[in-house]
Order: sequence, then C-alpha cells, then structure tokens
Amino acid sequence: MTTLFISDLHLSPNTTDINRCFTQFMRNEAIHADALYVLGDLFDFWVGDDDSSDFAKQVRAEFKQLTDRGVPCFFVKGNRDFLVGQRFAKQTGMTLLGDETVIDLYGRKAVILHGDTLCTEDTQYLAFRAKVNQPWLQWVFNRLPMMLKRKIVGKIQQGARDTKQSKSLEIMDVTQSEVEDVMTAHNVDLMIHGHTHRPNTHRFTSSNQQAMTRIVLGDWYEQGSILSCDPHSLTLETRPFGEK
Repeated sequence: MTTLFISDLHLSPNTTDINRCFTQFMRNEAIHADALYVLGDLFDFWVGDDDSSDFAKQVRAEFKQLTDRGVPCFFVKGNRDFLVGQRFAKQTGMTLLGDETVIDLYGRKAVILHGDTLCTEDTQYLAFRAKVNQPWLQWVFNRLPMMLKRKIVGKIQQGARDTKQSKSLEIMDVTQSEVEDVMTAHNVDLMIHGHTHRPNTHRFTSSNQQAMTRIVLGDWYEQGSILSCDPHSLTLETRPFGEK
C-alpha cells in the first residue's frame, strides 16, 4: 500500500533525462501505487490542452496507461501549468483538484497544494498569478494559434527567469504564518507541497501549540524526487537519472 507524490518535474521536449526518468517512474513504480498525486509544475510550461506535439502526446499517454490500469491520478495546477484543463483531464483519466485539497492519507488528513500561494512575500508573483488565472484571459489565450501562444509563453518564461535572479531566497520561500493559517483553516496537522524546490520535512509547533508537519517535494532537475507514503511512514526519496 503506497501513495506517491511528485511535483516540479518541468518536463519539456528538451529535458531528455527528466523525461526518461519520468517514464521509468510511471511504468515501474506508479503502476503499483494506490494513487499518484502531481502537485503542479509537471511541465516547464503547458501552452494549452490543444498541444498536439509528440511530446505532449507522450506525456498524456503515460498517464492514460496508468489510469487505464486502475491507478487513480490527481493533478494540482502549478505556476507553470495553470492552463491544464478538463480536456487534458479527460484525455489522461486524471482528476483535477483545487488550489488546496484535503485528502485522507491512510487515516490521516493532509492538505495538499502546489505551494506558490504560501509565498506571500513575493507580491510581484502573486499579482502575476492573479492576472493569468482570470477565466476570461485564459479563454482568449486558449483560442490563439499555437505558434502565437508559444511566442507569448517564451516571453513569459524569459521574463520570469530575469525576475527570479533579482529576488532573494527568503522572498521565494513560504511564509510560516501562511502555512499555519492554511493548516489551521483545514484542521490538519500535515501539509504536502512543492514549488520551492527545497525538499525537506519540517516539524514545528503552531502558535496554538499543535504539532504540525510540512513536507516539501523536490524538483527533478538533477534526479527524480518522490514522496512515498504508506500507512506507517512518509519518506522523501530520489531516483537517479541513470544511463542513457
């Protein structure tokens, strides 16, 4: 009995090692899981559910093979794949979740999320997030020609890279008070998220003296990163990229 969590793979046609590790994980490990949760930024940037590239088709096929075998798959949108929609869900058999979702993890309640909304000091990013998640703007973008969408995405990505270089690490990390507020609001003592690329298990006591645990998933830039949960443990694990 195992439930798996992944996030921040940042898959693209150019991430050959990551793509290979992802495929091996899906076929050799996820296939045996009770469930798989993807907590955002599966893609380096998802341009829309109408992406018909070979890369997009292959990723969709991996999830479809998994769900067809009876493994439930759940997806929380990240800041790189906020354009994932119901068409993608239908094609893959995945279930799209909201920004914050409480799940039952072998009898223990946990709140899961991508993690970007916890970084409340990064006001510039949160303003950008609010803008691009407006339904009318996404409706317009999704109806643009694919070539134009890719050009727009390219500019957004370059702007994000330039902005990130000027930000302090503290601004891009979570705000502890927001973590506690979210956990308290959902009445849980366990939170699981990604986004910050700082894999760790944080145990702390809240302001109301409750013991809490926050688990941060790792990125897949240099190796695969997985949270493996069973009825008795929660373990952060890595997977080497291996031979080509």
